[in-house]
Order: sequence, then C-alpha cells, then structure tokens
Amino acid sequence: MPSSDAYPAIHAPLTLAGRPLKNRIVHASMTTRMQKNGRVTEPLIRYYENRARGGAAMVVSEPLAMLGRQAGDPKVQVRDPEAAAGLARWAAALEAHGALLLAQLQHPGRGRHHPGRTVDAISASALPDALSWTMPHALDASEIAALVAEFAESARRLADLGFAGVEISAGHGHLFHQFLSPASNRRLDAYGGDTERRTRLVRDLVRALKGACGPGFVVGVKLPAEDGVRGGVDGHEAGEIARLVAGTGDVDYVAFVRGAHDRSLEDHLPDRHGPPIPWRAMLAALRPACAGVPLMALGRITDPAEAEGLLAGGEAELVGLGRPLLADPAWLEKARAGRSDEIRYCLSCNSCWGYGTTFGRSLSCVTNPRVARPDEVWFVPPAAERARRIVVVGTGPAGMEAACVAAARGHAVTVLGRGNRIGGRLALAAELPGGESLSSVPDWQASAAARHGVDIRLGVDADVETVAALAPDAVVLATGAEMTSPDWLPPDYAAEGIVPDLGAAMASLHGRRARQGGTAVVYDMDHGEAVYAAVERLAALFDRVVVVTPREAIAMDLFLVARQGVLRRLSRLGVEVVMLVEPVWTDAFETEGRLALEHVYTGARTEIPDVVFLAYATPRRPADGLAAALAARGIPLHRVGDARSPQDLMFATATGHEAGLVV
Repeated sequence: MPSSDAYPAIHAPLTLAGRPLKNRIVHASMTTRMQKNGRVTEPLIRYYENRARGGAAMVVSEPLAMLGRQAGDPKVQVRDPEAAAGLARWAAALEAHGALLLAQLQHPGRGRHHPGRTVDAISASALPDALSWTMPHALDASEIAALVAEFAESARRLADLGFAGVEISAGHGHLFHQFLSPASNRRLDAYGGDTERRTRLVRDLVRALKGACGPGFVVGVKLPAEDGVRGGVDGHEAGEIARLVAGTGDVDYVAFVRGAHDRSLEDHLPDRHGPPIPWRAMLAALRPACAGVPLMALGRITDPAEAEGLLAGGEAELVGLGRPLLADPAWLEKARAGRSDEIRYCLSCNSCWGYGTTFGRSLSCVTNPRVARPDEVWFVPPAAERARRIVVVGTGPAGMEAACVAAARGHAVTVLGRGNRIGGRLALAAELPGGESLSSVPDWQASAAARHGVDIRLGVDADVETVAALAPDAVVLATGAEMTSPDWLPPDYAAEGIVPDLGAAMASLHGRRARQGGTAVVYDMDHGEAVYAAVERLAALFDRVVVVTPREAIAMDLFLVARQGVLRRLSRLGVEVVMLVEPVWTDAFETEGRLALEHVYTGARTEIPDVVFLAYATPRRPADGLAAALAARGIPLHRVGDARSPQDLMFATATGHEAGLVV
C-alpha cells in the first residue's frame, strides 16, 4: 500500500525566512466569504484550521482589508481594533497544528468581474477595466508611497497577532498586476515606462514589509505570467518582472499565475477542459528568472502523484493547492496513510468560485458537503440508534451519496438503478468533452459503497411493487429529472422521441466517431455546461452545428469564468449561435430538413437548411412518479437531487448527504 514513503518529496521539510515547514504543501488563497461585519468568525477559523489539521504546512488566507480605503469591503478588517482578537485566534489555531498562516495582501484596483462598476476604484493609469468598464483614479506618487506605508503598517499588526507572513497577490489583473502590465500602466513617471519602473511599486512594497516586520516574516509574491491581454504580460515580460522582483533579496517564495480582468479571466482557474498541471511548461520557462528563490507551483494540481512529481523533479519547492484542499482537507493525510482511494478529488469545475463570486455564498464544494464543519477532516457519520432497511431509487450522485452515508451509519441499504452503471446523468456528462474529471464522483461513491456494504442492483426499472417487496423503513427517491418538451414541437414527435431531448440524443450517438454531412441544431433553453459539452461533441461529428436560443445570449446561467470558457471553445470550433429566436414547425422541415426560426420580438423568419440532427435542452421537471404511490403505501420518503428540485451537482451531493444523515 502507498504510504508517506511513496511521497518523500512532499513530506520533505523546508525553511522560509527562518521558519520551518513540515512539508511542501500550501493551501493557496481562496475567498471563503465567512467573515461577518469585517470580523473573523468561528466558521472562518474552522475552514482554515481544518486544512492545517489535514496536513498543510502553510496556509495563505483570503485577501484581507489592510487599507483604510477598504473599510467598507466585505473582508476581514485588519485595521479595526475590534478584529484583533479574532485574527489572533485564527493564527493560534493554525499554529496549534504546526502550520504557518500567511495573509494575502491584495487590492482589486479597477478590476471587477461582478455586474456593475467599482466605486472609488484606483489603478496605475486612468484606463477602463475590460470586464466592467470601471474607470479608476490614477494614483499619484505620494498616494503610492502612502499605500505602501499603510500595507506595511497593517502587516506589522498581523505579525504582532501571530501571522507568519504575507503573500502579495500581484497577478490575476488586480492592482499590483495593473502596475506591472504595459497594457494597464501608461505612466511616464518613476512607476511606469520600462519593466524596472513598472515593478517599482511591488519592489518598494516587498522592502517595506521586510523593514516593518523583520527578516523572520515570510514575504511571498504571486506574479503574472502570460496574462492573455493584448499588449500585456507575455512570457518574456513575465521573466523580466520575476528577475527584478526576486532579485530584491527580500522575497521568500514566488508563484506564477495566468489570466487577468479581461476575456482571459478564466485562465486564472484552469478547469476540467484542459490537461492536468497546465502551467507546467510555463513554470519551467520562468524558473530561471527566480534567481534561486523557492518556487510554488500552482494550477490544477489535483493528485498527490502530480505534486510529488513536480517536487521530486526539482520543478518547484512548494505546491499550492486551493480547490483540491477545499474538496478534501485530508488530501495529504490520506495520501500519507495509503488511503489515496478515499480522497474526494477536485473536479476543477470552479463552482466554488462561481457560487462565491456570483451569489456571494460561503465557500462550498460539489464533492465536499461538510466545508468548515468541526468534523469535516475525517468525517464519520454518527451511528444510527437503530439499524433500518433503506431503499434508494436511482444511482446518480444524490442517490449514491445518500446510500453511502446511510450505510456508514449502520443501515442496510439497497440501491436500485435503471441503467447498467452508477452515475446517472453525470455518467453521460463524464463522456463528453471536458468531462473526464466528473468520473471521480461515481468512482469515489462506488468505493465508499463497497466499504460500507451497500447492495447495488442495476438494470432494475423500479416500480412501487419492486420497492415495497424490499420492505423498506424509508425510501430515498433519487430518480432525477426529465426535460420538458418545448411548445414549438408537436406533442407526438416529443412523445415518440422523433425529436429527442439532448440527453437522449447524445446517448444515441454514443461510440460514434465518423463525421457526417449536414447540420446539427440544438435548441437551448437550459444554458448549462453539459449542453455546451454536448455541442462540442456534435462539432466533431457534423459539418455544421448551430445553437438556437430565445435568450439574448448563450451560457447566461453560468458564472463568468465558465461562460468565458464556453464562448471560447465554441467560437474556436466554428459553432454558430442564433439568438432571440424560436423554431417553427413546418412541412419544409419534415420533407426537406429546412428548420424555420422566428424572431421573438419582430416575428421575422429565417431558415437553417439541411438539418439532419435536431434536439432540445430545456428546463427539467422532477421524475418523481413513484412518490405518490410510495406515499399511498405509507412508506416514508425523502426526495434528493433533481427528484427534489432540478438543480446542479452541488445541490445533488448536498441533499443526498443530508438524506443519508436523517433516514
């Protein structure tokens, strides 16, 4: 069995600024949105403490408000005297587990990826943010000097409260990146022009931090690399920036990131549509510019073997993990204990970013329903007072989550599934472009089910008699949802599957590789990621692919970085999008394959000729036909996932987990 001996590079100690690290794993900064009124809360401390308890040697906090001008921001307020006690408890909680706590030092400047424009924005130059068109105030030299001094003063407060250091976030298109990039810095003074002057702010800040906090205070810097902005930071410029910043002699580690507040924002969070460790070559190219300063590797490193390879090969001295440690805070300890098969792997779906940024929700994860709870790290469900017989109908992620938790509590659990494998609709999505990582969900659930003795019966089209014959004390209904037929489609065509929903259509194409002539059309009233993954698959099979939607754009229900990815991939594949239209059923479609489209506002009609494939993706309704019959038998029923309310994977695992705890 694998053990810590299998990961010697991960577990090798390291010293930064005279401070020992017990291993090479760092929790990378993630915004939790668990602060309240600028204060540290117990859930916030628990979140970070759980990552330290799980083995991380160093933890970088979310961005903290360290300037007076940030007093109204929804961040922990370092300068507020009332926040001091909470900050001290936070640092002490991590120290108790042998982990260093660093505060991330960041200011968005003009950057904003939420709707609306930033009030009182600042930047290097009076140039608009590419996403929000926010126009900032260009800081003058005296304001820059005051900003540096204020950051250093706040860092000193943190040092006095037990923080081990800070990480300067000078990438991702935030304020310091705006000074570093020639695309956003058009100044002609000592802070703009050539690379040396554009790096002056960051270099001044590094020196000020060391001067205020002493040589034993860790100062890390996250720098931009290939930010994807025209005229911005490319690979060569990134190397020059790193050489100047690392060359100050006061930087204790360097990390590199991609993306900016632009159409390249998605690049800062490598997702499941790309390869593992996508920044590996970039890191190798930039490593010589670090002048011997330890390098922290970032960017979709999800497996212990990947981290070990980077460290053992001398490609980095540290590995930063944000999303993987959100998905499983015991990631490192499970690897050390030879239990890698029990790791709940990050899917790189970026739902954590999306929910926090779009909806302002506390940090959450599709595979970890217990984020920031006291028992999160090595969660063991409480034993049931009395073992009962539980039947779960449906083998999707919601049903399997419920089954695994219920069985771990001591119940006798039987799962009935219609298909020949577990996973439900997710199993189909896992076979579409970008879906490979999704398979880790049913893989983990299958392993957990086997450990806890769940009886899984596949190929069973469960009806009320089948379920009742098992004499259940309770039933978990996880039967999913079905797409509704659009109004423009004749009812008999929908009922007979002549024009199928997109899920059924993609299942019928399973295994097909040969391209064929003609046009594939997808009617989109869903706007979910799986729809566009299916469209990518269709682009590999048909000469022409067209997405039609009655909305003014596609992917509107997706959070920004996911939407950017969809638009980029479909554009590169040549997929056409026709907006503000509804199909109209005509004889010409049935006889000649000409699909009529009617504009939703003007009524004007156009046609798509040579249509050989037509499917619809529409809002789904619960497939809960068993519910009434089970209720009539007096069998207690718990609906989970789409059978309760058609939503997303986050909802599926959360409701399944909840049901497993209450049955």
